Amino acid sequence: MSDTQAGARPTPWRWLRPALGALVLGALVARTGTAPFVAGLRMATPWSLLAAVAVTAVTTVCCAWRWQLVADGLGVRIGLGAATAAIYRSQFLNATLPGGVVGDVDRAVGHARRSDAPGPAARSVAWERLLGQSVQVPLTVAVLLLLPSPLRGLGAVGAVAAVAVAALLLAGAHGVRRRTRLVRLVSSEARAVLRGRRLPIGVASTVAALGHLSIFVLAARVAGVEASSVALLPLASVVLLAAAVPLNVAGWGPREGIAAWAFGVAGLGVDTGVAVAVAYGVMALVATLPGAVVLLAGRAPRPRALRTPPVREEVACA
Repeated sequence: MSDTQAGARPTPWRWLRPALGALVLGALVARTGTAPFVAGLRMATPWSLLAAVAVTAVTTVCCAWRWQLVADGLGVRIGLGAATAAIYRSQFLNATLPGGVVGDVDRAVGHARRSDAPGPAARSVAWERLLGQSVQVPLTVAVLLLLPSPLRGLGAVGAVAAVAVAALLLAGAHGVRRRTRLVRLVSSEARAVLRGRRLPIGVASTVAALGHLSIFVLAARVAGVEASSVALLPLASVVLLAAAVPLNVAGWGPREGIAAWAFGVAGLGVDTGVAVAVAYGVMALVATLPGAVVLLAGRAPRPRALRTPPVREEVACA
């Protein structure tokens, strides 16, 4: 079975993800009422939306550059312009469809269909997303540990949790043979992707993460939060890390829930946290609208497979 066929198979988990996000939203409405949501929708100003569009343009190009680097390492080349257009399209789909990962799946499938090496082409999207998270998670832990905040203790907890999750994922491989194949594939592709590219991938990921943090801080400002940026960064880091968890309805759910909790713990108010998260959601959605243009125009990346890929296809299929 091909990667694209496996990715297209419907599973209960596909429907459970948005259902859990809707459950979080329902619980928040029951707790706070609709007023914070309505307030958040009204708070975004034209200049804040323009700022979000500009910052997101930078973060999108950084993500496209990261994908380009990953694709080159896996033996599939894609131009920066095509990668940027595809990521804009992916962001728009993630921001408008349930689950929060439909855009990434669409990007992986499209990349695979247009490549002579569909396995590495599809996995390049997974590697690009993984490498982004590999920077966002330690950045969040560092912010929580270094900056004064009621959430500081979460930094140590987060570090321990990350190690525990990694151990569980490794232990979850079924059978020695399957585990050996998985380790061989991951090790081979990791070496190919990171060889000579660690620094640029790290730079692209860091700039992208800082861009999203700046938009959240901007959302807090338009919501009237007067706390300093130093006080807001730990809250923003935790909220955006939660927003990356694919248990949402077009991005909504965990983001608002964690924001309500974090702002409440920080003494800024549960309602304020919800309003800021909603304002951020509006700004992020508007910033992805170029992806709608790409979607309507039918543009898609057209990767070209190298004659001798660094990662052999037979390893991927082992």
